[in-house]
Amino acid sequence: MGTSRQQSSIVGTDMIDETEQYDAIVIGAGVTGLYQLYRLRELGLSVRVLEEGGGVGGTWYWNRYPGARFDSESYTYGYSFSEELLQEWDWKEHFSGQPENERYLNYVADKFDLRRDIQFNARVSSAVYDERKNCWQVQTEDGRRAEAQFLITAVGLLSAGYVPDFAGLDSFQGDWCHTGRWPKAGMDLAGKRVGVIGTGATGVQLITEIAKEVAHLTVFQRTANYCAPLRNGPIDPETQREIKASYPEIFKKCSETAGSFMHKFDPRSALEVSPEERLAQYERLWAEPGFKKWLANFHDVMVPGAANEDYAEFVRNKIRERVNDPVVAEKLVPKDHMFGSKRLPCESGYYEVYNRDNVLLVDVREAPIERITPTGVKTAAAEYELDVIIFATGYDAVTGSLNRMDIHGEGGQTLKDKFAKGPRTYMGIQSAGFPNLFTINAASVGNFVRAAEPLVEWVTECISYVRDHEFTRIAASPQAEEAWTKHVNEDGTNILRSQADSWFVGANIPGKARALLTSPDSAPVMRAKRAEVAANGYEGFLLE
Repeated sequence: MGTSRQQSSIVGTDMIDETEQYDAIVIGAGVTGLYQLYRLRELGLSVRVLEEGGGVGGTWYWNRYPGARFDSESYTYGYSFSEELLQEWDWKEHFSGQPENERYLNYVADKFDLRRDIQFNARVSSAVYDERKNCWQVQTEDGRRAEAQFLITAVGLLSAGYVPDFAGLDSFQGDWCHTGRWPKAGMDLAGKRVGVIGTGATGVQLITEIAKEVAHLTVFQRTANYCAPLRNGPIDPETQREIKASYPEIFKKCSETAGSFMHKFDPRSALEVSPEERLAQYERLWAEPGFKKWLANFHDVMVPGAANEDYAEFVRNKIRERVNDPVVAEKLVPKDHMFGSKRLPCESGYYEVYNRDNVLLVDVREAPIERITPTGVKTAAAEYELDVIIFATGYDAVTGSLNRMDIHGEGGQTLKDKFAKGPRTYMGIQSAGFPNLFTINAASVGNFVRAAEPLVEWVTECISYVRDHEFTRIAASPQAEEAWTKHVNEDGTNILRSQADSWFVGANIPGKARALLTSPDSAPVMRAKRAEVAANGYEGFLLE
């Protein structure tokens, strides 16, 4: 189906009011958006992808900060839908860095000729559902308009960067940026006094890299994190061949685990083996690459209780061993949250950074930041002169990127108002009163590509069903939404990732309602749930 355009001239002016017509509009040309475009084109639909950035890649387009890389194995992160693509692409490292990840997604866009349906530098300002026409009217910040029956938000869980509202930021005379909007041309940090605010997964990667080149680095830490060695390395030719021969097994493994990663928990309890055997397992996993020490451990390490605390103390001691100054070491040891209640940052020499003469750790829990001054940062205890400030302060996760667009459903209600006390959806995919809107980013968690592919396929089959049966709209029923929201809120309180003040529950954003932002269920459980819903004629959805 080709694209058609409607034009109406406004008499007496040179303006042309032009609205482009499509079957589907996808917001975002990252990992999920690219695959959604590919799948919808297979259905023969006319599709337009609206992308804020100047190129494809989403996360891997914007996050160009030094040290940005995968924390899951490269070969688990690529698309599985094309055997040809799997065999053509060589991952250079076990945990690939941002430049290679961006190259990969550009390669995919070129291989499948996706760019012709993507509009770059197109930030969506509003999306309004027209009840009379059963379509979404989407407008970009530069005033361009498009209409489509279906709207899919592939905007990512972690894309709405958060910079704390520090007094005086406008007065700062040096350069500053958020890691999620790192300048394409890079930042000149060599020989400068640099301050990094934030020590989550991003901060850990960034700090490790830039400490080597700056004159002085001041790290402002609010919350110490449990960090584990990444143990990255190049993929040699023989391993490359093994990987390419093993893709079916690799993807099968990922499909069977809770977070769609390669690693399976040990079914034994940490407390049912001897202390010697327990320690031997901890040490063996610690020496392994990636998330194994998190996701291949005794199963009860990931449950609140004695096993979790036993392993947490093991990790704390690993941190202490690597930092020369015992006072600094204790500041870097987490004591206010359980191991695994936040996503585990993987690092390559992070703790050794604090043994350098040019690095200072500032605990802003002890002495909070009061303001940004023209020449640096002032805390309750001291003032730090800086040439550059980098905010590694995270994201307004899941709902943030949706709330930054003005999305209006039936009766003029806004998604932002509806989500004010936490997401109200059915399976994370749809919200009652917002027909034909698929909030695909809100349903994905874990190893993002492995989680995104089945989601995209489900949405594609759903759209195909709606059109084949000559319905004009599909929307979550209020009853299904209510039951799902209750499930998330009640069962979510029992899982580890809802225990800490993290982005998983929106606790990193002042004023944001505390609520689990993702499903409390594992990836296999969610896939089975979606399959059952589809098999029962999209039970829980209203089709008209």
